[in-house]
Amino acid sequence: MKKNLLMIGGSHGIGLSILKALKGKYQIVTASRTAPNGDVDAVHLPFDVLTDQLDNSKLPETLNAFIYCPGSIQLKPFKMMTPETFEEDMQLNFFSMVRILKEILPRLADDSSILLFSTVAVKNGMPFHSSVAACKGAIEGFGRALAAEYAPRIRVNIIAPSLVDTPLSSKFLNNEKRKEQMAERHPMKRVGTGEDIAKCAEFLLSGDSSWITGQVIRVDGGMSTLNIH
Repeated sequence: MKKNLLMIGGSHGIGLSILKALKGKYQIVTASRTAPNGDVDAVHLPFDVLTDQLDNSKLPETLNAFIYCPGSIQLKPFKMMTPETFEEDMQLNFFSMVRILKEILPRLADDSSILLFSTVAVKNGMPFHSSVAACKGAIEGFGRALAAEYAPRIRVNIIAPSLVDTPLSSKFLNNEKRKEQMAERHPMKRVGTGEDIAKCAEFLLSGDSSWITGQVIRVDGGMSTLNIH
């Protein structure tokens, strides 16, 4: 019998790539504002993380995996950011995730897996990233604490990508010159793809990673650990 997975998000970008990679391997429910646009096999629930209450009656009684995908990239000088900017990013990236996890945690079975997302900007100090680094840093600390609290029954891991070519990052990759510049910043000389992240996600959800929990996996083309300039 296939295991049950709940993904928040997944209509495009990294989430959609993960759905495609997991097709046929899980019974998947996605909850997002718009249905996934692609060749996926999932039940879609219309859902806005900022305004809606998740309808638990439409979820499987038992969940074996949970993924929270919503995120934001607001890159501005700190002096141009208002406190409301930080509050909005925290609501989307962190507080909505915590609220949903509180709701679905009783459904998570033994040997289940939770997957959250951070960013390379938490480990690497980057100008103009103060808001996104703050809320993703909260996710890293929360994820480690949750992993400690629920071990060995539930595993919790975090993927921290660098720039990935998705609709969310399209404004930073909107012409060939900018793509080349962004690629050059990475030791692997390219930006990431949704498939790069999906392969790591598939591994972290599977039994092949059964001895891995509380980890931040940096899928970032070497940016967080290598200095080759």
